Parts: sequence; C-alpha cells; structure tokens
Amino acid sequence: MTNIDNGFWVFGYGSLVWQPGFEFAEREIARMEGFSRSFCMWSIHHRGTEDDPGLVLALDAAPDSYCDGVAFFVPPQTAQQTLDYLRERELVSAAYLEQVHSASLRDGRVVDCVSYVVDRDHVQYCGGLSLERQAEVIAKAVGGRGPNTEYLVEVNRHLGELGLPDPDLEWLTQRVLELSVTA
Repeated sequence: MTNIDNGFWVFGYGSLVWQPGFEFAEREIARMEGFSRSFCMWSIHHRGTEDDPGLVLALDAAPDSYCDGVAFFVPPQTAQQTLDYLRERELVSAAYLEQVHSASLRDGRVVDCVSYVVDRDHVQYCGGLSLERQAEVIAKAVGGRGPNTEYLVEVNRHLGELGLPDPDLEWLTQRVLELSVTA
C-alpha cells in the first residue's frame, strides 16, 4: 500500500464511477494498462446472494489490454477514513486484492492509484463467462445493494456520459433489458 500521508489516488472502473461514496478533491478520466474491466466475479453480497449470485465488474489482468475509468484524488485530511471505507466496501469477501498501479490521467499526468483487482484464485472468480451467460445472471440477481441490473445500467450510463463507451457493457445492457421484458 502506498503512503497516504499526502493523500492518494483511487481508480474506479465500476460502481465507484457512479457512486464513489467518499469525498475527493480531484476527479480525472484515467487509463490503466494491463487490465480489462470484466464481469468476472460472482457477487454474493452487494448484487446477489450466496444462493443466487450476481455478477460484478472487476479489474482482471490482461497484459495487452487497458481499462478506462476515473481516478479520484483523496486529500490527506480524509485519506485514512476513505481508505477504511474502501476496504470495508471492496474487500467484504476478499475476492479483490488491494494493489497500487500506475494510471495515465487524461491531462497527461501519470499517478499511482489504489486499485481493486480480482483474485483469480478466489472462489468468486468466474472469468470466461460468455456475454449471454452474463446477461442471464445479471437479469435476475438481486443483492444487498439492489438489483444486478441497476449496477450494470448505471455503470454503462455513467461511462457513456464520460465519453468512455464500453461495447461489452452496451451489449449487455441491451440484452439484460430484453431478458427483463420477457421474464
């Protein structure tokens, strides 16, 4: 973990994009190389249950890829409180690993960001599901933070508003809405 005495950056690629839940001093479009955004983690708390898991996005190692998202700068005066909040939120089942990775900000700066990367050895890792299977799961799952559909739609909408369209999320959103109508 990076020294947070001077504040820190955190990289958001999923729900943090639209619902960070913490105060920040700066918000910048950012790109993280070597990872992709993927519905590769079963959600048994926030967007599903143990009996009927949903899916949530994760940063998944992908050497020839990148993930566009948002970097938030957390100032020193709220750094420890924010880090505690992020750990409670993101590490609830230990399926994410808290790591620090470089991200390129749209304004040209390169910063180190606290990032939550999926642990491929964790039981909740489910990389490789087809988009159709992802849509089927997302269309019906509900967890402690609400319907899995809401999560998908909101992430997709906010990325679009930021000028960061994700073709897989766009397709999934359309397909999940189709499945919801026929259910």
